[in-house]
Parts: sequence; C-alpha cells; structure tokens
Amino acid sequence: MSFASQSFSPEIVRALTECGYEKLTPIQQQAIPHARRGHDILANAQTGTGKTAAFSLPIIQQICDNPKQRSRFNVRALILAPTRELAAQIAKNIEDYTKFVSINVAAIYGGTKMASQEKKLEQGLDILVATPGRLLEHMELNNVSLANLEFLVFDEADRMLDMGFISDIRMIMNDIRTQPQTMLFSATFSSQMNKLSNEILRKPKRISVSPENATAETVAHVVYPVDDDRKRELLSELIGKKNWQQVLVFVNYKETANELVKELKLDGIKAVLCHGDKAQSARRRALDEFKEGKARVMVATEVAARGLDIQGLPHVVNYDMPFLAEDYVHRIGRTGRAGQQGHAVSFVSRDEELTLVQVEKLIRQRIRRIQLAGYEPANRDALLHKMHTKSAFKDRRGRTNNPTDQSDAERRARLRRAVLNKSKITKLKK
Repeated sequence: MSFASQSFSPEIVRALTECGYEKLTPIQQQAIPHARRGHDILANAQTGTGKTAAFSLPIIQQICDNPKQRSRFNVRALILAPTRELAAQIAKNIEDYTKFVSINVAAIYGGTKMASQEKKLEQGLDILVATPGRLLEHMELNNVSLANLEFLVFDEADRMLDMGFISDIRMIMNDIRTQPQTMLFSATFSSQMNKLSNEILRKPKRISVSPENATAETVAHVVYPVDDDRKRELLSELIGKKNWQQVLVFVNYKETANELVKELKLDGIKAVLCHGDKAQSARRRALDEFKEGKARVMVATEVAARGLDIQGLPHVVNYDMPFLAEDYVHRIGRTGRAGQQGHAVSFVSRDEELTLVQVEKLIRQRIRRIQLAGYEPANRDALLHKMHTKSAFKDRRGRTNNPTDQSDAERRARLRRAVLNKSKITKLKK
C-alpha cells in the first residue's frame, strides 16, 4: 500500500519519496485512515515501526487542507515526547515530511536556552514538539497558547509515566479548552496507562501491530550469565571476538557509564558517552560519532538514550538489566528496526536473575542462555532452580509503574510556579 493511495497531497508524497518511504508499515496502514477521519487513537506500537509518520502525516495533511493565519504564541498541533532526543527526532522527521509545503514546526526541550525557544513560539506554530517539563515552563511564562489546539499526540506515553510526568501531563491538559483530536502511542501498557487513556481519549480506535509488551520479531535475544565484576571483560571479549562494529550499551548509572567508557578505551575500543550529566551539544556530538562509525560503542543510561534513532543498529547490550521489565522492551527497540535484523544481548548477574524472569514473563518467551567459558558465575544453579520452581520466587512482583505521588507533584508544581513568578517580577522591575 502506497502513501499516494491515502490521498496525501503530491507535495507530501514527493517528500516521503525523498525520505526513502515506499510502502506503509502495518502501524501506518491501521492508524492513518482512522486519523484522517478525525478519530482519537490508542495505539500499541514498538519503536522503529513507523509511528511518527503514522500520527504526523494525517495532521500535516489536515493543516494543509485548512490553512490558517498564524498568531503570536498560538499552536495548532502539540506532540508530547518524554525526552529531548525523541522530541528533536520527531521534529526533524516532520521537517522532512513538510519540505514542500508551508508548515512550520519547532521542538522545545530542556538543555537549550529558553530565549531562543521563545522566539520560535512567538511567531505562532503549526506543529510544536515538546517535553512536558519545558512546555510547562513556557506556559507559565505565557510563551505558548493552547487555546486553539486542534491536534494532541502523546508519543511513548508509557515512558512519560515511568519518568513521573503524570502530574505535568494533567496540568497541561487542564490548560486545554478545546477538544483536540488526540492520539496516544505506547510500546507497553499498564493499569496507569489505561487510566490515563480513559481520561484523555474520546471513543478511541484501538490499534495494535503486535501483542502488548512484545518485542519485534526481527530481534534475536541472548543472555550471558556473568558475575558483575567480570562484565567489562566479557563485553570487550565479545566486541573483539565477534567483531561487533556498532554497539549500543545500556547501564543503569552515570558512574557506571563513565567508568565503562574509560575501561573500553584502555582495551583499544573507541567509546562515547550519552547520559544526563552531558550537555545536549556533547550528547549530539557523541551520537554523530557513533552513527558515522568514528566510535564503535556508545554507552548510555535509560533516559538519555530514549528516542535515539540509529539506522541499522545491529547490537544492543544490557550491561545492567533494567530496573523495570518494561524498559527491556524500550531498550532493545533501538535494534531490529524497520524490518532489519537485530541482536539484544543481556549480561545477567546472580542478583539480576529475578529481573530476567520478569522480562521473560513480560515478553512471553524464554531467552536463550549462552555460557561463555571462563566467565561462569559462582553459585548459580541453586538460585536458578528456586527462580523457576518455587512459587514465592516465580510470582514475586518487581518494581511497577506506580503513579507519581500527587502531593509531591503538587509541591513541585508550586515550586516551579514560584520560581517563574519571581522571574517575571524581576523582569518587570528591570
């Protein structure tokens, strides 16, 4: 099925052709017709399935079909994303799709100056891509108006909830007076996600291109049992022996990332960092080096790597198992994208066995184990037997996506407003 068959304008089809898009992906085939008819959408889709085009192309076409004069600080379409990397990627994709039509788009997120973003907002925007926290800051300063909002999208909504943005989302929703067409895209679903969708969607069309919380069929999963203190050696050995040329490595802590990059460089393996302590410009440079093949490995924390789009990435390594089983799905979603084959490799220490059991239960498959000679962990068999036979271990629940405590969220919101009000007063005095 071609994009021309969906009645997109020749200008949009031309832009998509230049992007290398030929046929609609399954999520696009299901979502685009409903979106074109103005329905709200609740979609379950993994990263790399083409969901950005699925939600943005119908919006772009409707804005082209109903042109309106832009007014100061006004926004017609708002797309919310959990991280700056994902927001920047979405905005870049939309810029590519709108190359031959008169639509303006901008992305606002933390790590860049408010003043430069305010200039973009002041012109009025057809499409705004934003992280919730930075959007609220601009709303408090009256730099953006949602009074005439027509379209609202939540991308990777599950991750926004994991990161504690639920109170921010509700504050944003409280400022919307219209009834925009709303689309919610998520790779995983939880009770909290279902509650949010019931609050913000009106008779949505439910779309799923894969079983909930599943992983792409193009990804091969393997586990290497290994003690914590041998993980770095194992990583270097696998990269060297298997000649891996492009490897995205996930760790749980910034300190681990810093130390691992140093150790890899001592082994002669060029590695770059991507975590929250790095400036946005430094993270962008690291990503460019990794994409261009100047660095063989990129070591990243969960939040920093969210939304990274690395074409043809062959290997993702869970150096540390994630705290949440759902995050396993997100991490390995960086590989096996757009129908290409990918490999998800996890290092599992004795203390991480429970997490592995929860991951296997979530994705509904047993992950193949490979025991590499010389890296056998100590005292493992008894624990494994318990994990898979004792109900107390099998049925034990790990960390879940608990709703953010409302009182804490309100305190944070009050503090933010106080800081911003103080800033306004200072400006007026000047």
